[in-house]
Order: sequence, then structure tokens, then C-alpha cells
Amino acid sequence: MAIAHTADEYLQQLRGLLPIGPAWSLEMAPEIDRILAGVAIEFSRLDARAVDLQNEMDPSGVSELVPDWEAIMGLPDPCLGLNPAFEDRRLAVRRRLVEVGGQSRAYFIDVALSQGYPNATISEHRAPRMGRSRFGTARFGTWLAQFMWTLNTGGRQRQGRRFGASYWGERFGSNPGDALECQIRQKTPAHTMVLFNYD
Repeated sequence: MAIAHTADEYLQQLRGLLPIGPAWSLEMAPEIDRILAGVAIEFSRLDARAVDLQNEMDPSGVSELVPDWEAIMGLPDPCLGLNPAFEDRRLAVRRRLVEVGGQSRAYFIDVALSQGYPNATISEHRAPRMGRSRFGTARFGTWLAQFMWTLNTGGRQRQGRRFGASYWGERFGSNPGDALECQIRQKTPAHTMVLFNYD
């Protein structure tokens, strides 16, 4: 990560670049030093903005260029709603760049974790098969059960909507699961059916 030079550092550099002679002497012409100090402040500001631009090129540190990254990546995700929070948009940019997808339990638990559910688990349902099922038990199941699974959210969101952590217009004290359900359903294999269990 690059570090911007300060105005004092630029002032020292500019003083060192002055030609030799009485017209450029800081003692005989002190106004030159004031001009150099003003130029040094501007150079330092430009250097800081260049460092900011370098940091914005990596989505892990993006803040100002979120709309540009979204345009390139086909975001904002409709799962986030009409007015998603800025942090959710930034997280979506990061995920879209590094996410590789998958159909494993770990992948879907990771999606739930990114939505603020740190204790999420997955329960897979089993179809009745000879040798594994018992007659007379409740909820014996159907053959379609082999394509069903349940995402257990594990309780309240890690960063639930509450005073001091929510933005204006958001439902206070609620933990909406719409974004989680939408993202999970987008990524589930087409032949499966997912159920959600909010503890």
C-alpha cells in the first residue's frame, strides 16, 4: 500500500530543486518560499488522491468507486432491495469478484454468514429407502425429500438492525431475511428445494 508524501516533504523537495543564484535565495527572496509552500500543499493533495485511487482499484478497500465497480459487475444485486445500505453494496462488490460458487454445504453456510448469520447450519432431508427408514414413524417422507434441504439461520443476525447500527428508514429491531432467501435461492441447484428455518 502506497503512502502519500506530506506537504513538508514536498516543500523540502521543491527547495532542493531551486537553481543556484541570488534570485532564488530564500533569504533574499522569501516570497519564493511562500509560493513553494502553496505548491507543496497542492502536490501533497494530488499525491493523496493518487494513493486513494490505487486503493480503490482493489475491491477489498473500495469506497468511492462502488458505483463504478457495480456497473462493471452487474450490481446492485436485486436481492438487496431497492435501497441497499452502502456496506451491503460494498460487500456485494467484494463477493462478486472473489466468489467462485459451489453446491456444497460450506458454500451456502458462507452465503448465510455474509448476510450476518454466523450460526447457520444446513439439514439435508432423506428420501425413504429400504434399510434406512422405519415403518410407523411420523414424517416418513416422500421420494421428493431427497431434493429438499433446510437452511437453519441460527438466530439473530450478527449485525442486527438496532439503534446506532441501522440507517434511517430501515425497520427498527427487525432482522429481514429477504436478502438471504433471495441470494440462497439464486444459487441453489435447479432441481432442489430449499426451506428456511429462522430460530
